[in-house]
Amino acid sequence: MTKFEKAVYGVVMEIPLGQTRSYGWVARRLHRPQSARAVGNALNKNPYAPFIPCHRVIASDGSLGGYSVGLRKKMELLRREQEAIRQKNL
Repeated sequence: MTKFEKAVYGVVMEIPLGQTRSYGWVARRLHRPQSARAVGNALNKNPYAPFIPCHRVIASDGSLGGYSVGLRKKMELLRREQEAIRQKNL
């Protein structure tokens, strides 16, 4: 794992349960605002998904972007997290 990948995973760990952020947001947090594509490539290599929640990172236009095990799984993980939050707030 590269230093950049470790840094990306550290930033992604800051994204709260049930929320999403863009690849560009992660890149800006790393002080590398032009690195959104590199962030996506690092997340595609994430060996610790979903524990390092790369499923919480989406495209800047609000679309899901990609996910190494498929977009259906990404949608399901996000849905479960949002449902857990709703249940907690009841």
